[in-house]
Amino acid sequence: MREAAVVLERRWTMATIYACSSGAHRFNEFRQSLPGVSPTTLSDRLEQLEAVGIVERRTVAGRPPHTEYLLTERGQQVAQAVAGLLRH
Repeated sequence: MREAAVVLERRWTMATIYACSSGAHRFNEFRQSLPGVSPTTLSDRLEQLEAVGIVERRTVAGRPPHTEYLLTERGQQVAQAVAGLLRH
């Protein structure tokens, strides 16, 4: 639990969760949704969110294959909390 709290404190983390809950699933979709975030920072945040079970990374078959990031059940709960914070 503490590990997840530390991840959520970092800049761009909540915005990344919100973007995912709003339909961003590919790296470039996150970049478009989060102007100002560097590719390195975004990659780091997605890796951290995956490590604590908030997002799941999936490789999708296709030409070419691509990676998508989806909220887990836990991630959906966190996204609801983030959305609630943004409303106030």
